[in-house]
Amino acid sequence: MKSSYKALAPYIEPVNQLNDGMEVKELLGISNQKFFQNSHTNTIDIDLQTYRIVRTNQFAYNRATTRNGDKISIALRQGNDCIVSPSYRIFRSKDENELNSEYLMMWFCRPEFDRYARFKSHGSAHEFFEYDQMCQVELPIPHIDKQKEIVKEYNVIQKRITLNQQLIKKLEETAQAIYKEWFVEGIDRKNLPEGWKMGKLTDLIEIKYGKAYSNLSEGNIPLYGSGGLMGKVNKSLYTKASVLIPRKGTLSNIMFLNHPFWCVDTMFYSIFNAEENGYYSYYILKQLDFDSLNQGSAVPSMTTAFLNDINVVLPDKNTLENFNNTLKLIIKHKENLDLENQKLTELKELLLSKLATLE
Repeated sequence: MKSSYKALAPYIEPVNQLNDGMEVKELLGISNQKFFQNSHTNTIDIDLQTYRIVRTNQFAYNRATTRNGDKISIALRQGNDCIVSPSYRIFRSKDENELNSEYLMMWFCRPEFDRYARFKSHGSAHEFFEYDQMCQVELPIPHIDKQKEIVKEYNVIQKRITLNQQLIKKLEETAQAIYKEWFVEGIDRKNLPEGWKMGKLTDLIEIKYGKAYSNLSEGNIPLYGSGGLMGKVNKSLYTKASVLIPRKGTLSNIMFLNHPFWCVDTMFYSIFNAEENGYYSYYILKQLDFDSLNQGSAVPSMTTAFLNDINVVLPDKNTLENFNNTLKLIIKHKENLDLENQKLTELKELLLSKLATLE
């Protein structure tokens, strides 16, 4: 560590307030992406008075680091008070004029902190990063004005990302509403409009398997997995518009791409039989209830047999062309916002990396 780094011990203090009298009702967990989320704990016959309260501007973290994706689940509470598992540890900054909580949370968001916490964890069957180890964390703590300046810059970027995500969601809702209006509502599959007919998904697209990427180098071609963008590689698997379909994991994360890409072998990608089939095929897949599909044993999985057997309405070519043209502007706007968020995320990561160089 640099000589200018300081240990956290003098700047933080533990908080151990139990939920006596059931003061707080909202039970949350913490994602390894470092935000509070709904807890899936079954609370029947559990005494929630033994759970710990997390108040605004307090940190909570899951000290168990085993099988947590090499990340530590830690978050800063900025909403209403909540309760977390008794196994979590809660602490806060002793003095916001000495150590700003949001600045400290930025440090916890750095990949280097995750690696540090994982390395410092100890135990036999399960490994833990205890509060004593948290107190030993060292980081640069500049003047409070500098901390606030950095936080403000970071928040400007994050707010723009959040705004873009909200716009993307609204655009997606609009596109899905148009799809339903044209092809679902009022459509009787037994009495289709003239020129329409029933068919299979394979009449619209051909399903191909993704490929392993371990032999590829870093480059500028987006690499996708079932969770979305994973990184960038030096080769493309396919260069034309395509729909990506997860084979494992979050099956409902269907993605429409209109640029060269590589997708991993836990993904399918589609080749459109005609250009106007693209958006239509995408929204057919978006409407399917993949979350209820479980063709695997432990993990939900998708198969070509399932996809090939999907019954679909096949509108006439003119209708598909009109639908395609109607959605082009919406999808293009979404793609531009996605691209902007990728650039903003890179800028945010650069800002986090620069924390290590502060004096």
